[in-house]
Amino acid sequence: DSQLEKTMDDVRHIVVMGRAARNNAAIKNRQPLARILVVAPVQLPQDYNDLVADELNVKRVEYLADNAALLDYKFKPQLKTLGKRLGKLVSHVGGVLAELPGQETMAHLKAKGHIVVNIDGQEIHLAEEDLLIETVQPEGLSTESDRDFTVALDTRLTPELIEEGFVRELISKIQTMRKDSGFEVSDRIVVHHSGNEALAGVFARNQAFIAEEVLADAIETGPAETAKSWDINGQKIGLAVSRTNR
Repeated sequence: DSQLEKTMDDVRHIVVMGRAARNNAAIKNRQPLARILVVAPVQLPQDYNDLVADELNVKRVEYLADNAALLDYKFKPQLKTLGKRLGKLVSHVGGVLAELPGQETMAHLKAKGHIVVNIDGQEIHLAEEDLLIETVQPEGLSTESDRDFTVALDTRLTPELIEEGFVRELISKIQTMRKDSGFEVSDRIVVHHSGNEALAGVFARNQAFIAEEVLADAIETGPAETAKSWDINGQKIGLAVSRTNR
């Protein structure tokens, strides 16, 4: 099935680029993210978008028509053209340019052929050749490009996403402790946690889900003799697991 093979190649390509974007942003794989933005020759069917989202641990896949929203710009004065023309005003122009919103300014420059800055009541018209334009990533995006594909992970974390990241890390550590303790896959356990009020709140709000994932009959607060200290995304907590008699 040549079409299926082509679609899966596109899936793999997006996933590989998405993982590179996550690595560049230094965000753990277990930390959920809101979305990945994709510019590609074709849009994948929804079932394959779900596969991409699952592989990259993002909530949704969004497609864009072009890269415009994935690029930002910084502007500096071009001294070759402005030095003689403006003299000492060049430094003031540089300060104003540094504060301009990149995408909006670039759009205006392309549409009008120039931008206008105001220095002490004097309007100064600047064409593209009067500017040094640097392409940068917008804040909150980690972008990767390859051939006609561009992907950008939205790296902004809401409180809900941060908590879900804590939940996934806690589950992972508890599963590691189950394995290290030699428990059978079907063994039921009791989880003890201590030493961190913030993570105690995470446990309380997500108790049913965590218990289901790790086969816990109970999740209890308080120290245990077998407790092990863990670092959960910068938060220290003591965890212990014990097998129940069920």
